[in-house]
Amino acid sequence: MAPRIGFFTRLLERDTAANRYRFALEQISHAEACGFTTAWIAQHHFDANEGGLPSPWPMLGAAAAITDTIRLGTAVVTLPHESALRTAEDASVVDQLSAGRLELGVAPGASPETLAAFGYAGEDARELFAAKFDILRGALRGEPIAETGLTLQPLSDGLDSRIWQATFSSNGAARAGSSGDGLMLSRVQPGSPEVSINDAQNPIVDTYLESLPESSDARILTSRTLVVIDEENRESVMAAARPRLEELAAKTYKISAQSLTDQELFRLTNSYFGTAEQVTEQLSADEIIARSTDVSFQVHSIDPGHELTLRSLELVATEVAPQLGWALSDNVLQKA
Repeated sequence: MAPRIGFFTRLLERDTAANRYRFALEQISHAEACGFTTAWIAQHHFDANEGGLPSPWPMLGAAAAITDTIRLGTAVVTLPHESALRTAEDASVVDQLSAGRLELGVAPGASPETLAAFGYAGEDARELFAAKFDILRGALRGEPIAETGLTLQPLSDGLDSRIWQATFSSNGAARAGSSGDGLMLSRVQPGSPEVSINDAQNPIVDTYLESLPESSDARILTSRTLVVIDEENRESVMAAARPRLEELAAKTYKISAQSLTDQELFRLTNSYFGTAEQVTEQLSADEIIARSTDVSFQVHSIDPGHELTLRSLELVATEVAPQLGWALSDNVLQKA
């Protein structure tokens, strides 16, 4: 099974919010031109260091206006913070604007601080997610809302079958599978730094597949960090990236990462970096990608800058994907 290729941005360039948003739109448009199948954007509340995009809907609406074929996804809407009905409304509008190209990723993740800011102080994020998820799905299906008899307008046909659930656990995978939803896996898996991402996530994939109804097709999206460079850019990109990779490793595994070698940092953060030939060899050993229907590549936490991100997209499309037999859409670069 050849996974479809996606681009994922957390909008983390070291620049103003306006420029971050402009860069993201240019990168999504370029990913489409390169033959990427999907583009995903992250949502974060109150944290400029994580991207500073509190609502994905204006960004996805803008992306829909400048693209034609690439599918546009949320990675993810943190549903405990949100109004389930407003999320359904916004998602349906974006799906209409994009001619049915929306992929709706959701997750239960929320900190006590952000929940309090939205008026949910002391409430459990997972319980909020469960209640709101039922409302969201029902609205997207066109079911009457509570006792009002009202239904979602506009109703976007088939959007309820394009829901993805993000999780770190087998319990979450069982929930996604039994619902017939897609499974979204992270680029890192909290736990022991001695456990590889393959060993940590294979049981999650197993549970998802075992829970999936026979009538539903598996949808598994894996995220990875990937930056493909021309050799002359290696040293400068790596020097700038190392502090951010150390921060990610330390945050994920609660360790001191300053003494780690570059290769150890790449392993712990599941980051692929190098020339096209080098990353092709690295990616060929990734068991979870091989089991996935989709893979989304982000440049964070390497963050080579906007221009080198565009170049990396080109190298993935023209040199890496063909060598690995990955699925790309028809596009200008591939035809050139």
